[in-house]
Amino acid sequence: MNGLIRWAALAGLFSAGTYAFAQPASIPSGAAFPNKPIRVVVPFAAGGPIDIMTRPLAQRLNEAMGVAVLVDNRAGANGIIGMENVAKAAPDGYSLVVSSGGTHSIGPHVYSKLPYDIFRDFTPVSLFVTMPELLVVHPALPVKSVKELVALARARPNQLNFGSSGHGGTPHLAGELLKIAAKIEMVHVPYKGMGPATMDLIAGQLQLVFADLPVLLQQVKAEKVRALAVGTKIRSTSLPNVPTMAEAGYPQIEAYNWYAVFAPANTPRPIIARLNSEIARVMSNPAMKSFAQGQGAEPVSSTPEELGAMHKREFEKWGGIVRAAGVKPE
Repeated sequence: MNGLIRWAALAGLFSAGTYAFAQPASIPSGAAFPNKPIRVVVPFAAGGPIDIMTRPLAQRLNEAMGVAVLVDNRAGANGIIGMENVAKAAPDGYSLVVSSGGTHSIGPHVYSKLPYDIFRDFTPVSLFVTMPELLVVHPALPVKSVKELVALARARPNQLNFGSSGHGGTPHLAGELLKIAAKIEMVHVPYKGMGPATMDLIAGQLQLVFADLPVLLQQVKAEKVRALAVGTKIRSTSLPNVPTMAEAGYPQIEAYNWYAVFAPANTPRPIIARLNSEIARVMSNPAMKSFAQGQGAEPVSSTPEELGAMHKREFEKWGGIVRAAGVKPE
């Protein structure tokens, strides 16, 4: 059972999609794909989690496809700049974007005006990693479980601060989901990235954070922070002793991030199929699997239709949470 089918079976990811997949289109005669470098836009700065996971993928695609596959970091505006760049690129398979749950499922609900339509202007290619949102606390906080954290928050309403990578990101919304599910009040402190938020957590300026597991894995192993739960329905292979939110008593809290490759809308179907096939082959490579799991991520693959259906499900779920939490569009 491959990674994505396992996730589908255990987490119920797939539903009817929203994407209008284009009818098969032919590649122009004499223009075999690929015959020039492929640009993979990462809409965030170099060195961040999405960049770290994308570079080995690009390197192995380079080897598999026989042309240079170049990572192009287009950071800014919480991913909007890089996403717009690819949305407006030629639909020829030579400009791709690595998107995430934050940019594709949450951002459209948080930002009132985007320079692209998340469904109309992109074509799904393939999912390639998923990762839980990990709930951690400062070691000095007198809690060792989600139950104890909730009890403390109820006893001290609005006295616990939770940090995030910024307004409207997956870590922020995961915290809001905990507030709703547990009926507690905490103060959200947004940062410009999980790096500074993690530093303030370690320094004791924050009491807790949710973050993509790869961001916090080394801090957990070094005992600089205490892990309480993962936001997925199955435990992480990287932290097998850490319970899920369902095991902690909150099955309604499902919070995870994902990275996937998208192309501009109307990219010919044979090109999408070739890219999808090569990504699946790369992600099934034992070395790539080992690398992803070493970072705290789960290597997966999908068809374009499966990715589109998962995106729709996540889009609808997080839209409801944005509204329930009263997160205002910016």
